[in-house]
Amino acid sequence: MPEKRTLKPHLQKSSKPHAKKRTVLLWSGLFCISLILNLMARLWPGFAEWYAVHVYPIFVGTLGRICSMFPFSVIEILLYFGMILILTVIVGMFIKKLKLRWVLGILSRALILIFLIFTLNCGINYHRLPFSERAGFALQESTEEELIALCESLVEEINNAAEEIALDSHGHCMLKAEPQETAKRAMAAAALEYPELGGYYPRAKPVLTTWYLSSQLLQGVYSPFTVEANYNNGMPDQDKPSTICHELSHLKGFMREDEANFVAYLACRASDEPEFRYSGSILAYIYSGNALFAQNPEAFREVREKLCDQAIADLLDHNAYWDTYRGTLSEVSDKVNDVYLKANAQEAGTKSYGRMVDLLLAMKREQGDAVNASERGDYGIY
Repeated sequence: MPEKRTLKPHLQKSSKPHAKKRTVLLWSGLFCISLILNLMARLWPGFAEWYAVHVYPIFVGTLGRICSMFPFSVIEILLYFGMILILTVIVGMFIKKLKLRWVLGILSRALILIFLIFTLNCGINYHRLPFSERAGFALQESTEEELIALCESLVEEINNAAEEIALDSHGHCMLKAEPQETAKRAMAAAALEYPELGGYYPRAKPVLTTWYLSSQLLQGVYSPFTVEANYNNGMPDQDKPSTICHELSHLKGFMREDEANFVAYLACRASDEPEFRYSGSILAYIYSGNALFAQNPEAFREVREKLCDQAIADLLDHNAYWDTYRGTLSEVSDKVNDVYLKANAQEAGTKSYGRMVDLLLAMKREQGDAVNASERGDYGIY
């Protein structure tokens, strides 16, 4: 009868240290990869742009496409699940006496995974070429007269669109249908003039809990962890088109907030829906009007008097909604956002939103040059 052989006890135990070592190497390796990619994006010119054009779209077309199949915001549901999980672990630490070492191990792995996904779907893109350079806009100092002319042209755009928009029972701008598909068409229309905006767009998602975003004065948010564009469905309808297009611009790898606002204006301006054109022009007017007010309050008031009654009513509705949420939480959120932007190479922090006015002025200047060239008979490609 053959002799039965068993492994010696010390051999059975030796597999655990090896498995633990492999686990440590795996997670350490993922953390190092994230660090290296971030350093390459910051220090190696051209890497971030190459990544944003050739690699990042793969995640949009796979993870973004999968999450787009769900009618709800996947990241929002994951956040709720995560909060429940955290509470369960905390309770477990007291009731079941979970080991702190085990909890810290799970937490560290989760943070490493979050850091990696953020790097791949967001962090690197912060260091790519700005949209203004890709699209050929030349930013330069402008005169007060140019700023006034910009505000007046935006007022004209607003007044023209206001004549066509649908109104709700309170007399405010109302979207005739869910704006997600219209926003995708608007981005596609803008891509005809600016190819950088072309390609696949996942469907934007309204969040279920609007209070959470409103209390932070957030109209929308891009989730790199699910490659989703989320928007606040509780805000006035006039804010939704420009917000959705803003978040969709992040899905093209343009992470700067000021440029995302500018892209939103371009997309809304290219839309065949008057509510979208109205929303985009109001967004641009708010930033340009604020800049003019800081420069010349009297000139601002003269321009504002040219707004139609509909636009004034919608702007008052916009202010009334957001004023109800201003407070300590919104101030804390603004400071956190400021730190986040500066950490991702937007040195001006929340002030970087003001750069949108320079982009609008550059666009108007370019359009003026094109018209002048046409009048001279100097035809070319613009």
